[in-house]
Amino acid sequence: MVPRPIPPPAEYGVTRTTDVPLYWCKYGPAGSPVLFVLHGGPGAHHDYLLPQMLALNSAAGGRELLFYDQRGGGRSKSSDRDPITWRTHVRDLGAVIAEFGIDGPTLVGYSWGGLLALLYSLETVQDRSLPRPGTLVLIDPAPISRQYRGQFEREFARRQASPDVERLRVELAESHLRETDLEAYRQRNFELSVAGYFADPRSAQDLTPFRVTARVQQSVWDSLGEFDLAAGDGLASIRVPALIVHGRQDPIPLASSEALARLMGAELVILDNCGHVPYVEQPEALFQAVDTFLARA
Repeated sequence: MVPRPIPPPAEYGVTRTTDVPLYWCKYGPAGSPVLFVLHGGPGAHHDYLLPQMLALNSAAGGRELLFYDQRGGGRSKSSDRDPITWRTHVRDLGAVIAEFGIDGPTLVGYSWGGLLALLYSLETVQDRSLPRPGTLVLIDPAPISRQYRGQFEREFARRQASPDVERLRVELAESHLRETDLEAYRQRNFELSVAGYFADPRSAQDLTPFRVTARVQQSVWDSLGEFDLAAGDGLASIRVPALIVHGRQDPIPLASSEALARLMGAELVILDNCGHVPYVEQPEALFQAVDTFLARA
């Protein structure tokens, strides 16, 4: 199955104030409160959040959605071979927020984008020149420590090697789809590459395909080293209203989001029958939780 088409944005362009131009686009009613949406990866691009995440524009009576492709991925690829680090992404995020003149932005971070929102928020506590976020919505955020990330890596590898996924690989190989419909074969191959993220591997057919720039992904994770955001009182210092949504069947440990919610005093919503991609697997429950939170934030 081919994922649903993505509608064209209301506006799009590239940034002028970042070290390299970054592609951005907007959806939803102009002049409405803005949700600043951060995609996952690192090294990916915003497209794979669409079209499902466009439902966010109805949150709390109508919102404008602002996406951008983070440096090194998608339409923000750069020929600069210098390593891209987590600090690079934090600086870029601050510059993009400032360029659009968004005061106290609501950051909606998915997966790595959730961790980026946290890293940025922590930097704003120390650096008052950075625009501070007003609200955080973290959707299945990436693990908050290297220990939790190790647990995720092992669980994802286990799922990808499971009998169910292996059976689907055999079915694809025996279908001769590669010879008869190369585009359909590539789509199915992509679905199998991300099957371990889902509570039901068949749900991967509804995810818009994406690519990750491997060198960017590696350089960002390398720059974090043996990170542990749970150490010390940094997370408690962020002090903004925050919602965390986590699929119970996400290969990222639920314990990571539970610890994050406890340390931040954030609201935690756990979605059953849901893996790492709630906007595909449980969209109604996800958007209801976000709508309810934003209406009172």
